[in-house]
Amino acid sequence: MYNSSDPRTSLATAKSGPEASEFAAAEYLKFYETAPQEDDARGRTWLGRGQNFIIAHTEAKPGASFSRTAQIDEYAVLLPDADSSATITWRGRTETVAGYSLCFVPPGDSTVTMPDGGRVVRMFSTRSEDLAQACVNASAYATPHPNIPPFQPWPEPRGGYKVRAYSLDVPPEPGRFGRIWRCTTFMVNVLPTETGPRDINKLSPHYHDDFEQCSLALEGSYTHHIRWPWTPSLDAWRADDHELCGSPSVTVIPPPAIHTSRGMDAGVNQLVDIFSPPRFDFSEKQGWVLNADEYPMPANKGAQ
Repeated sequence: MYNSSDPRTSLATAKSGPEASEFAAAEYLKFYETAPQEDDARGRTWLGRGQNFIIAHTEAKPGASFSRTAQIDEYAVLLPDADSSATITWRGRTETVAGYSLCFVPPGDSTVTMPDGGRVVRMFSTRSEDLAQACVNASAYATPHPNIPPFQPWPEPRGGYKVRAYSLDVPPEPGRFGRIWRCTTFMVNVLPTETGPRDINKLSPHYHDDFEQCSLALEGSYTHHIRWPWTPSLDAWRADDHELCGSPSVTVIPPPAIHTSRGMDAGVNQLVDIFSPPRFDFSEKQGWVLNADEYPMPANKGAQ
C-alpha cells in the first residue's frame, strides 16, 4: 500500500497480502541505550544481527584500525560523515576513502583505519561467526527464523575483487528510489535525509515474502509500525508493534510482517535500509542500483 508518489508502486512484488503460518519477532537494538560490545583504545562498537547480516556501528578514536584475517566474504563499510575519512588495505594495497562514502571490501585479509576517528558502520554476513557470536542479540538467532531461505552470495564482481568506493553524493532522480548499491553479500539503500516528521498521509505499509529488512537509524528517530498477518491458528498471532527508536539503532523487520517507518524528529531524520543478500526486485528496476554494471545478478532467482 505505497503512496501513489512512491517509486516502489512499480515493483512486481507489490501484492495484496502475505502468506505464512509462523512468524518471528522484530528486533529493536537501541545502541544509544546500551553498553557497547567493544570498548577499547579503538573506540566503542555496538554489534547487532539479523539472520544473514551483522551490523558493527563504531564511534572510532583517531587512528583506530579494524582488521579482518581470512575474512570469508565481502563486507561493506559506510562512512556517513563528510568530515571523516578512512584508509582501507587489502592485498598490500592501501586506498584512501573520503567520508560520505560506501565501500565494499573483498574477502581475505583487510584493515580499515580511521585517521581522524569518527563514525563507521561495517556490515558483515553471519558467516563471520566470531562477530555473529558477539552480537548483543545473538541468542535471538539460536534457532533460525522462519520464512528466510539459506543465505547464498551473489556472483563475483566483473573484473574481479578490489576495494570499491562510492560517494553518497548522488542527486535524486524522478522514479528512482533512494541511493542503492549492491555487492555479493549486501544491498545498501541510503535513503535521503528528511527534515521534520514524515507526513502521516504518505506512509508506505508493505511486506517482504522471504527476506529481512535492516533499518539503520543514523540521525533523528523513527517509529517502526509492524503488523503480523492473522492465521487460522490463534497461537501464531502477534500484537502490532509501534516502536520508537532513536539513533543510532538497528531494527530488524522479519518477513512477512507488514511494516512502515515514520521519521519523528523536528530536525534531520536519516535511515539506511540494508538487505543481505541483495534484493531481486530492486535489482530488476532499470537505473535503481547505481553500481549494477559492476556486480551481476544471479542467472535466476532460484540461484540466490
